[in-house]
Amino acid sequence: MSFLLIAVFLPFIGAAVSPLLQKLISRTHTGWIVLTIPVLLFAFFMGQITSIQNGSSISTAIPWIPSLGISIALYLDGLSLLFSLLITGIGALVVLYSIFYLDKKKEAINSFYVYLLLFMGAMLGVVLSDNLIVLYGFWELTSISSFLLIAFWHQREKSRYGALKSMLITVFGGLSMLAGFVMFYVMSGTFSIREILGSLDIVTNHSLFTPAMILVLIGAFTKSAQFPFHIWLPDAMEAPTPVSAYLHSATMVKAGLYLVARFSPVFSGETAWFWLISFVGLLTMIYGSYRAMKQTDLKALLAFSTISQLGLIMSLLGLGSAAAFYTGGTDSLFYTKATMAAIFHLINHAVFKGALFMVVGIVDHGTGTRDIRKLGGLMSFMPITFSIALIGTFSMAGLPPFNGFLSKEMFFTAALNIKEMDIMDLQFLLVLVPVIAWIASIFTFVYSMVLLFKTFRGPIQLEKLTDKPHEAPMGMLISPVIFASLAIVIGFFPNLIAYSLIEPAMAAIHPSMLLSGERFLVSIHFWHGWTTEIYMTIGVILIGTILFKLHHRLKLISEPIVRKVTLNNMYDGGLYLLNRFSKGITNGYMTGSIRHYLIYIFVFLIISLSYTMMQSQSMQFDFTNFAPTSMYEAIIIVVLVLSVIAIPFTKSRMMAIILTGTAGYMVTLFFVIFHAPDLALTQMIVETVSVTLFLLCFYHLPKLSKKIAPLRFRLSNFAIAAGVGTVMTLIALSASGNRSFESISDFFLKESYHLAGGKNVVNVILVDFRGFDTMLEIVVLAIASFGIYAMIKLKLDPEGEKMTLPKMSSRGKYAFPVIKSNDVILQTISKVVIFIILTFSLYLFFAGHNNPGGGFIGALMASAAFVLLTMAFGIKTMREVIPIDFKILTAVGLTVALLTGIGSFFVKAPFLSHSFGHFMLPILGDTELATAMLFDLGVYLTVIGITMNIILTIGRDE
Repeated sequence: MSFLLIAVFLPFIGAAVSPLLQKLISRTHTGWIVLTIPVLLFAFFMGQITSIQNGSSISTAIPWIPSLGISIALYLDGLSLLFSLLITGIGALVVLYSIFYLDKKKEAINSFYVYLLLFMGAMLGVVLSDNLIVLYGFWELTSISSFLLIAFWHQREKSRYGALKSMLITVFGGLSMLAGFVMFYVMSGTFSIREILGSLDIVTNHSLFTPAMILVLIGAFTKSAQFPFHIWLPDAMEAPTPVSAYLHSATMVKAGLYLVARFSPVFSGETAWFWLISFVGLLTMIYGSYRAMKQTDLKALLAFSTISQLGLIMSLLGLGSAAAFYTGGTDSLFYTKATMAAIFHLINHAVFKGALFMVVGIVDHGTGTRDIRKLGGLMSFMPITFSIALIGTFSMAGLPPFNGFLSKEMFFTAALNIKEMDIMDLQFLLVLVPVIAWIASIFTFVYSMVLLFKTFRGPIQLEKLTDKPHEAPMGMLISPVIFASLAIVIGFFPNLIAYSLIEPAMAAIHPSMLLSGERFLVSIHFWHGWTTEIYMTIGVILIGTILFKLHHRLKLISEPIVRKVTLNNMYDGGLYLLNRFSKGITNGYMTGSIRHYLIYIFVFLIISLSYTMMQSQSMQFDFTNFAPTSMYEAIIIVVLVLSVIAIPFTKSRMMAIILTGTAGYMVTLFFVIFHAPDLALTQMIVETVSVTLFLLCFYHLPKLSKKIAPLRFRLSNFAIAAGVGTVMTLIALSASGNRSFESISDFFLKESYHLAGGKNVVNVILVDFRGFDTMLEIVVLAIASFGIYAMIKLKLDPEGEKMTLPKMSSRGKYAFPVIKSNDVILQTISKVVIFIILTFSLYLFFAGHNNPGGGFIGALMASAAFVLLTMAFGIKTMREVIPIDFKILTAVGLTVALLTGIGSFFVKAPFLSHSFGHFMLPILGDTELATAMLFDLGVYLTVIGITMNIILTIGRDE
């Protein structure tokens, strides 16, 4: 199995295993176990730098849905390597910081690390995926896992609000992006990014090219918080500080930048791509920096500064795309310097912003507040934290000798260079680029100084602080110290990453700019003489210092913007209107009447199917090939019809159950006559268990009314019933009399043993040929059983907050139906019959691959034995004899089935691919073993768990 696959799935495996390991090693903090995963992954990706630097790439692919061209294809080049190092390296530092930041006794740290690992794996999947559909799947998983992380403190309303806001906006962008990906498939016939790059001539000339570009950009803009989609990022700061340091400065918000960079080779030649990215980025940059100056909360300040910095990088990627407007030579390479600046600043931003978020967490941890108005004078109490903050803020402000100064100078250079271009005779707009860049840099300088000096300098205000200021423990300081050290090292030695990280990433973004064997020139220095960029920096410092000194006096830059019409208010208002509109519609048809719901379903069924049949030209009724009806079949049909007709006229629920069971057992006899033992067994056991369920469910119903229903009520029921019966009969007759395709049954009959090693075609179809269907079916059944458990066992209090057991009866017992018999004969017979049924259940399971039976039938048979035990001796005795939590058994069964499907990935086969072989075993001799039996075991355990969970939930001892 490829190391790339291991790298992507290792965090998911860690998320599943870490809580179990924590229980085994209770004295060890979960974070120390989790820390090994990003450290190992970071070491792996570090080991790939040399080969990627030399122009190599690593790829692997496992078929997933080959018929649709979807495979788990992973590709590591310079761009994905850079992001992988950021994800794993910063992830390791964040985990280390979290160990000391989160209180093990007060916080649900197991859940926190599970969510963090899910996010890490999803981000790695995004940056390594070569298949667009797989990339989309991981993309949306980042939204879901970030939702869980932002809402970690779910008891806070702001945390829930911020989590929902971030998910709604980013998922909306993800769906737009998916539509763009589908258009790419229509244009190129493939979901592979590399194959799309190889067919640019076809793609770029297609009418869907521009719509696809816009849809992909919407996905990128929402994820990277570009204006006007930026509004989710400040509210997401309600997450714990480690989450903010990881998601909102280094990883999740960079996913949109990655998407733009990855698709730059496809769209770079489009002027719309250049203008959209460049000016949306510039607008986001200046708006974010302006809003950051007005914040009084440290994390809110960093949130808007992140928006501004993301806009800066986005604009640089747009400016770098200008290289595609030139066919080659020095002009094209001249404009790729903007891309170089984007990559360099992306690294620098992750470093200094990670340090600053952790500093804010330390300040909050040490003082109990993040309000700048209450802070000040912390330098003497937190000298190490102040030193880290100084390095981080000076780097963010673009001051020497830190890394941020270098990338800011490169940004100025790119802004000055771009104004020399002339695209669509709009050169006058390009003159605005350096102006906007310079003004935004002034605002950046101001909010950086506010963060540093308003927090650490000035008089201390102890009376306004919740806690007495104190320095953070050494463990919490390690990660920000590493970040600060990197800011200094990269600042003094930038060329350490020039050809190891920056140049390979540029080669991935601009592959057409280089001839075979060529490389980009990446040379980063502090001093280039007295250039325009230096004068711009001096101007930033001078004017920025003046504005900082006048910060409290100038309402334009110090006081919050108060307007009734804001983007946040528009979001809240729009969400309110949507909720109100949907609630109005829902209340119109959700009347609480099950009869009404069934009417909606059946009427829609009648109308839609009738219309389809009338419009279909292939509807035919051929009765010539029907087999003659035997006497036995006629008798069964008569009994079946009479039992069904009698049900609506019975006035006893018990009689209705008996008649329904009679109809079911008549169907069982049909299966016996038609030589379908698997179906007969399944139908018989289902009918037996269903009768028990009906009896238990009727306990919860009100007494049967003896009033005669109105004629209109009965006529409407009759009309709907007759309509459904007629339509379904016509469809069945048409289907049997008209075959547009050759029956697939011949394939199953011929290939069942050859391809799957099983002679029982029915079971082979369930666990092999159509195993994915079976997997989804048991998942749906499991969800239904847990839903029944939640609805019956737990109830909401009037406020809808606490979950409680159902109300007690007058005798102080829970009001559940009794499941226990005092019949001595039943109890005596059950002691023998139960073991016979369980033995037969195991036989059906093991014999099912070649003889009638299987996991599903065997599980139903075992459930019937457990139901008999419960009814004869009561739940208490059943629990003592079989001490199994059936909810856990359901989860175990699903896990076994899922792991069986995933196991096929290790041999590079599609999900749920099976294999079989013959082995010489002791005593048994030549024995056939099939991996499908493991999947069948999962089905067996799941069905037992589902059935018994429902039975025991609906019916309980008093």
